[in-house]
Amino acid sequence: MLSGGCHCGAVRYQMSGDIAHHSLCHCTDCRKASGAPAVAWAMVATDQIAITGETRMYESSDHGRRYFCGQCGTGLFYTSEVVFPGMTDVQSATLDDPDALPLQMQIQTAERIGWMAGAHRLPSFERYPAPPEG
Repeated sequence: MLSGGCHCGAVRYQMSGDIAHHSLCHCTDCRKASGAPAVAWAMVATDQIAITGETRMYESSDHGRRYFCGQCGTGLFYTSEVVFPGMTDVQSATLDDPDALPLQMQIQTAERIGWMAGAHRLPSFERYPAPPEG
């Protein structure tokens, strides 16, 4: 079992470890809905997720439904009965231990922001860097 929840704790979930796939999505729809350059999704059968607390739903496309916490706004789930019936994508960064589920692929790279392709080559800091002196 994997567990997770929203930022404020009003919504919690548990899901089986039987994941169909775990991918990093670069599509425009995910970017606009999250405000992030990409969103990680773990797909699982809908009947394998137990949710406590209330989510709100947003119709992000003709068939796409995004679910989020109505208290803090954390994006949590995505469903599309047209594209993947009976399945739910869970935003895997909301897992209590996101490292428990290795990422398997990147999808929708045709829509990836150009600078994301080389982001792994940029300088990195374990914490926020000190401001430049001047």
